[in-house]
Amino acid sequence: MSSATPHRPAPRPPHRPARRLALAGVLRLGRPSDIWFKPALSVVAAVAPPNLALLALGRLDLAMYTMAGSLCALYGHNRPYAARARALARVVLGMVGGLAVALLAAALTTNAVVLVTVGALLAAVQKTVCDATRIGPPGHVVLSFISSASLFVPQTPGRIPAHIGLALVAGAWAWLVCMAPGLLRPHGPERRATAQALDAAAAYAATRGTADGHARSRAACAAAIHAAWQSLLAAGARPDRTRRALERLLVRAEVALAAPADTDPARLRAWARDLRGTGRVPRVQAPREAADELLGVAAERALPPRSPWQLLAPLAPLAVRTALGCALAGYAALALGVGRPYWALVTAASLYQANVSLTWNRSVQRVVGNLVGVLVFAALAPLAHLHPAALVLSCLALNFGAEALIGRNYWLGTVCVTPMALLITEFARAQNPAELITDRIADTLVGALVGFLAAVAVTNRRAGDRLEQALTAAERAREDAARLLAAPRPAPRALESARRALAAALVDLRATADAAAGEWWQRALPEERVVLTERSGHRTLAATVRRQGLVPRDRDEAPGREHDGDQDPGRTTEDIRP
Repeated sequence: MSSATPHRPAPRPPHRPARRLALAGVLRLGRPSDIWFKPALSVVAAVAPPNLALLALGRLDLAMYTMAGSLCALYGHNRPYAARARALARVVLGMVGGLAVALLAAALTTNAVVLVTVGALLAAVQKTVCDATRIGPPGHVVLSFISSASLFVPQTPGRIPAHIGLALVAGAWAWLVCMAPGLLRPHGPERRATAQALDAAAAYAATRGTADGHARSRAACAAAIHAAWQSLLAAGARPDRTRRALERLLVRAEVALAAPADTDPARLRAWARDLRGTGRVPRVQAPREAADELLGVAAERALPPRSPWQLLAPLAPLAVRTALGCALAGYAALALGVGRPYWALVTAASLYQANVSLTWNRSVQRVVGNLVGVLVFAALAPLAHLHPAALVLSCLALNFGAEALIGRNYWLGTVCVTPMALLITEFARAQNPAELITDRIADTLVGALVGFLAAVAVTNRRAGDRLEQALTAAERAREDAARLLAAPRPAPRALESARRALAAALVDLRATADAAAGEWWQRALPEERVVLTERSGHRTLAATVRRQGLVPRDRDEAPGREHDGDQDPGRTTEDIRP
């Protein structure tokens, strides 16, 4: 317990260079996503019918416009279906809006410098909006690819409505493809998010809170739990039996975060395995006080969303980086006489991550993946030129491969993305493979070099300020929770609200600290203060959980009563008693 004391801003330390830009581990392969097959199959199902229809009509030259809508199927697979419906609709509208601006610009001018400038501004807007809305992978890259490529396709004003119509129809089909699994497994995304939180909690519980790597496991556990709560909150509407059961499982994950030594990791992993299957949701016996947790969830649903300014203001440096880097990359490609400057523009647009260190990693991955990808294209081109059907089928196979591999490392997915982008240029007419390969290599190197230099030049000097703000918010949230703990009988809802606010503040602090640590020239970061704030915050969280009586007792688990069915109409989580 500690009393609330006013915090005086620390004096600004001198500037120093951030961590070194290393090569070790940049190309290392990781584990694939749990749902890698969902975007891979969805994009094939969304792309195939429009492209095959155009093939039958002999109009593959229109495939770029249907691809604009079809590629929207890559988005939203981690969201609950109600939230996914809204997010996908916005992605389709954003894709079609960017395409419309590009087509209009292409119809009004053929000046390459003007077109590159328009493409750079579009990429900056797309990057900013995607980051602000946290739409998730593949982010702005697909949007920028479509709009930038469309800028350099001959266009007339009279054909724009038809081309936009094709994109809208394909986008509507992609929306249906992505929503269809909800008919069979309506709570699939929420179950996966809860399973990931339980697995992360099990990993932290296995450290008992003291073993090597426990701090990293604790941060990963807190982030996974926070993401799972956000998934349940994003579902909207009135919670049903299944979602109430998932909420109770998340309470157990939070208990593991607060009291790892009192938690059985094997039980958490077993619940996670059950959630990933198609059976019933595991049922847990929760203490009576756990009802306060669900009251806190209901209160959080009623919170107003953050204003657009709060979302966009921190992203201003990234927007400037993207606009400047994309424009300079396109201008450099034009100066070198490369025939497709939009490839350099898109390469630069794909690099920009949360900080310079991550941008460096992406630059290396992009160059390696593209160079290997042009070799794959050289091998595939003779086969694709045999017949238009072979061209369409090759693109479908590469679409699947890109989404199947990109989760392991970005460069590996780019090995499939690069030949696919090269083959798409041949939908209108067959081209010289050697010329395409030469242009692609030149644009890749120019885009990566110029784009990264722009990231270094446009330093995010406000990263340190945001870290100070995140530290202050976490310290105040901890003091609020500690003040309630000191009260003889704090109101359950107030204590729950304070605990959830502290958990969210700690997650935000870790994300902000990681982003700031990877920036280039900036003042020294208060690393010791971050560590101390996280440590005291997690201790306060543990005290709050114990005060609420959420730490389970072995007798809470009734043998033979481990599951509560999704399809059991006669039983609800309200029927569960301690």
